[in-house]
Amino acid sequence: MFSNRQSYDVTVRSKAPVPVIWALLLDAASWPVWSCVDSLERERSVGLDPEGRDGVGAVRAFRTGRMVTGERLTSVDSERRLAYEDAFNPVMRDYQAEIEVEPAPDGGTSVHWHGVYSTRWGLGWYMGPYLQRYMQKMADGLAAHADTLAEP
Repeated sequence: MFSNRQSYDVTVRSKAPVPVIWALLLDAASWPVWSCVDSLERERSVGLDPEGRDGVGAVRAFRTGRMVTGERLTSVDSERRLAYEDAFNPVMRDYQAEIEVEPAPDGGTSVHWHGVYSTRWGLGWYMGPYLQRYMQKMADGLAAHADTLAEP
């Protein structure tokens, strides 16, 4: 029923320093502010940190439109790398993603967000281009919001 192994890969630069980007990534409650997701569904999430520093094992449930998807944090390398996998997703399986952050050579932060996944039969032609654009919007939103927080 699932096949069509696919991937996305996006990169963005922010004027904000790494700690600003990192704080936004760790705090699931901030994602609806800067990303394409509509809301954090706390009742379907598990292990969220009340201080906004979610750790390995936390499941973050995000609503976008009528769809709710869950992402389980699998690695949190302080201010360097955040990795997650699908906990529940009706259209994708075997989803694994990483967000890598590093200081940019001329200041600010470089964010590299990439992932792999399988889709249901018949959805591959649509999901590949759609998810590439969607994830670019996610990264762009993160950078733009971080820029506003880092402005003097």
